[in-house]
Amino acid sequence: MRAREPDESGFAGGVYWERFGEGDPALLFVPPWAIVHSRIWKGQVPYFAQHGRVVVFDPRGNGRSCRPRDPADYSEGHYAEDLLAVMDASGTERAVVVSHSRGARRSLLFADSHPERVLGLAFVGPTIPVADVPLKRGGGGFEDVLDSHEGWAKWNAPYWRSNYRDFVEWFFETAFPEPHSTKQIEDAVGYALDTDPETLIATAKAPVMQAETVEEICSRVGCPVLVIHGEDDRIVDIAAGERLAELTGAPLMRIPGVGHCPQARKPVLVNIALREFVQALERSPPALTQDVRSVALG
Repeated sequence: MRAREPDESGFAGGVYWERFGEGDPALLFVPPWAIVHSRIWKGQVPYFAQHGRVVVFDPRGNGRSCRPRDPADYSEGHYAEDLLAVMDASGTERAVVVSHSRGARRSLLFADSHPERVLGLAFVGPTIPVADVPLKRGGGGFEDVLDSHEGWAKWNAPYWRSNYRDFVEWFFETAFPEPHSTKQIEDAVGYALDTDPETLIATAKAPVMQAETVEEICSRVGCPVLVIHGEDDRIVDIAAGERLAELTGAPLMRIPGVGHCPQARKPVLVNIALREFVQALERSPPALTQDVRSVALG
């Protein structure tokens, strides 16, 4: 059972989207990596749909969306194009774009290419390339057959093919280090089982953005920005959130004791922060950055 059913749904090319509620400003929730689909935002959709238009979509590679086998089809550029296609298909002219994890890269590209469609950018646990902060990945090549698969050595294509469920269970136990996260872990594992190892391998082999590209794009971001990051994030170090906030001049909301998915583990806290961000946009767009900084940092 879902807390709220969509008012409208459809496909933008091969990407499945849903709309809840109506009114301005609209919120577009961007999914992260294709290991999950749009239900990763289930703690936000019913709340924000009470106040306005909410649009979510399954990323290519999971849920009801397409599952190409060519890694090139999972480039950040293609994902960014999906944002535009979903907004057009759902009749959403402008939106506050809220992203999680890898969705940060797609949101940045989209805002850079179509700034007229973006009212503001909110990033939750952003996974962006940061100089001197390596991604947490195992030793050896991704396609190599390894002797051991402890910890991040599970990030390995042959292991996914033979032990996919073990990988996703480990991944989400790492993503949710907070005590009493059994429900969130079970949900996320279920989302991961809605795709398959070969699809996920294709996404992992896709071209990725470099730190220099991220910095260039951030220097051009003209809309208000908010960054939210858990201090106990074991998927991507909080240094990524700190760097993104620094590059965009945004406030950084640090959440102590929280891991990679604060929107799922602390939905009320995240929803309040996002609501204040949106309300500040409605009140006074030119003064938004200062207004939100005072609210978020107290």
